Amino acid sequence: MLNKKLNSSWWALRVGIGLAAFLAGADKFFNVLTDWGMYLSPVAEKLLPVSGETFMHLAGIVEMAVALAILTRWTRIGAYIASVWLLLIAVNLLTSGGFFDIAVRDVEIAIAAFTLAQLTALKRPVSVAKTSSSIFGTDTVRPATTA
Repeated sequence: MLNKKLNSSWWALRVGIGLAAFLAGADKFFNVLTDWGMYLSPVAEKLLPVSGETFMHLAGIVEMAVALAILTRWTRIGAYIASVWLLLIAVNLLTSGGFFDIAVRDVEIAIAAFTLAQLTALKRPVSVAKTSSSIFGTDTVRPATTA
């Protein structure tokens, strides 16, 4: 269980990372925030079985799904996935020969996502017995008892 100060940090990370991932994922379809295709490394693009635009749309779907996981009851697994995803994005940016500043930022966000996953583990220890199954992750977890 987290104390009050850590709980507010957990909520800040959860909402911030979740909403940012959802917004970035949705924007892969509209390119309002930026032209996402310019961030795809030529090395990565050569390895793709689909066009860069199609890949960005698929990436957007993944990012929105991960965001929903973070914002609902699957915060921990969503945060771990986001952490790995962001590290892969950083590698892609490094192989592009540019965008090093954004690669560093994505590594920092990956560390924040990992921290969110770890805090979630402290907040909601995995247990066999649960008293509810709310989609928004407000389950009351009680220790499993042995008979």
